[in-house]
Amino acid sequence: MEEKSLQKENIMGILPVKKLIFVTVWPMVVSMFIQSCYNIVDSMFVAKFSPDAFIALSLIFPIQILVISLNVGIGVGINALLARRLGEQRYEEANRVAAHGYALYLLLGALYALFGIFFARGFMELFSDDGRIISYGVSYLRIVLIFGFGVCLQFAGERMMQATGNPIWNMYIQASGAAINVILDPILIFGWFGFPEMGVAGAALATVIGQWTGALIGIYLVKRKVKQIHVTLRHFKPEMDIILPILRVGVPAMLVQSLATVMSLGLNKIFSMYSEHYVAVLGAYFRIQNFIYLVVYSLGNVVVPVISYNFGAKDKTRVEETIRLCMIIGLVSVCIGGAALFLFPGPLLSLFSLKEEAMAVGIPAMRIVSASFLGGSVSLIFSYAFQALNCNRYSLLISLLRQMIVLLPLAIVLLAVRPILTWWAFPITEFGCMILAGILFKVAHKKQIATLGDVI
Repeated sequence: MEEKSLQKENIMGILPVKKLIFVTVWPMVVSMFIQSCYNIVDSMFVAKFSPDAFIALSLIFPIQILVISLNVGIGVGINALLARRLGEQRYEEANRVAAHGYALYLLLGALYALFGIFFARGFMELFSDDGRIISYGVSYLRIVLIFGFGVCLQFAGERMMQATGNPIWNMYIQASGAAINVILDPILIFGWFGFPEMGVAGAALATVIGQWTGALIGIYLVKRKVKQIHVTLRHFKPEMDIILPILRVGVPAMLVQSLATVMSLGLNKIFSMYSEHYVAVLGAYFRIQNFIYLVVYSLGNVVVPVISYNFGAKDKTRVEETIRLCMIIGLVSVCIGGAALFLFPGPLLSLFSLKEEAMAVGIPAMRIVSASFLGGSVSLIFSYAFQALNCNRYSLLISLLRQMIVLLPLAIVLLAVRPILTWWAFPITEFGCMILAGILFKVAHKKQIATLGDVI
């Protein structure tokens, strides 16, 4: 009786797919919207404090991507295994998966702290010889990485909510941390209300406080509100039969996500050899890009656990309908965002207080890259589906091509021909990868999805 009631409580197996997507996506969109606003507002305040500080944050943006990538990768592995165990009604194993998830996130936090202590300065010196930029970057990096346990525990709470079909609570975790961050940013950066002016260190401290706020709320909600799982680390013992399946799904997803770091590092290095203004424009673009892709990223957080749950339950119809609806929603959202970037590049770039020379470069550049979002959206949705269907090598291949193998060499060639042409590397790469992703999905569908209806 208990198992049946638990199964009924998981909406991923019982709600109509259209309603399920809406119910699970909109809280994620709201929370990611707040986080995207926070990223832009954070950058705006730092840019107003000092243009050199904004360049420093642009240079360390790849490290921020890496932190998120590692957290997301582990989360994908946890989500897929946890959702599958719940779909299979193996609830005791689901509890152990949840405990291992928290343990893996704590291990990641320790690794971030070590990097912040020993490698922050060395990283900055690889990309700049300007003492002020290096100092700003080291100050920010050390604070956010040494206290990185907060972001890890926040991600852990979010993943438990996603895998158990509790999207509203997940929204509270993300949105609360981002809101605290936005409120504290100007107070700590500029020294409002009697606080000392801390500059870039204040921005970092606001970020850390926001992350720990989300982490504590997440721990409380998982303990009090999630009925499908019960997490305890008191008697935790590592079990390889849980760790290995998490890593088999999580590591490829982690590599896929981490390729954005390689791409950002590569482009920063390429652009820094040509012009500081290109680095500033690239930093602004990445923040605008995250905003335009926020619905697609939100869908990614939904696609993996929903498909994994129904794949575990062998429900072919729900798997196919989930992918189809997410593709439509993703395409509509990026078309709107891409059109806005094409029509209003100047006002959007002016949010980051770019110098006149950077604006002259940035306006035509943003119109060029606005064409890339449609192809990128298709590739991303397919990649999320590949992860949920245990076709991780397809997801990894698409990401390698999108963010490294094609994009970086093409950017170098175009920069040598004519600098402004460099930005065409984005749409050319995205549309080529979109075609390949569609072909690979046909293969994955035949192997993984088409046979589900035949299983009794």
